[in-house]
Amino acid sequence: MKATGTAINFSVEVVVLPVSDVDRALRFYVDQVGFALDIDYAPHEAFRVVQLTPPGSGCSIQIGKAISSAPAGSVQNIHLVVNDIEVARSRLSKRGVAVGHIRHKTPIDAWDGSFSPGLDPARKDYASFCEFSDPDGNRWLLQERGYRNS
Repeated sequence: MKATGTAINFSVEVVVLPVSDVDRALRFYVDQVGFALDIDYAPHEAFRVVQLTPPGSGCSIQIGKAISSAPAGSVQNIHLVVNDIEVARSRLSKRGVAVGHIRHKTPIDAWDGSFSPGLDPARKDYASFCEFSDPDGNRWLLQERGYRNS
């Protein structure tokens, strides 16, 4: 490869989630989580790809048939960054998503992997979390960033 001095951008645009039932997962992500349906393409019975995008995201997910050899539910800790984790958690809960309790890193400035219940008292970026899973067990982590700017 010839070096040109030009910066190369690497952009994550799609994450593939292995699911056991494409229609069930599609309904979950659109009807309950609120993702937009971008593509539902099935040129024949053995292949299907469905692309969905979270509101405001530059990265989408794909679910489907014959698009991954990973076991259904094996993807863990995909971060969905939100500017108000309380509002995001409430909206998901009202739409029927089983969302865990909010927790925060402690101690925040010298984090050792420990958490305490509730919001980070200072609402610092990257400090408060909660999680939910899709019907197959693929796990999502809501993480708060930008609360003070919202």
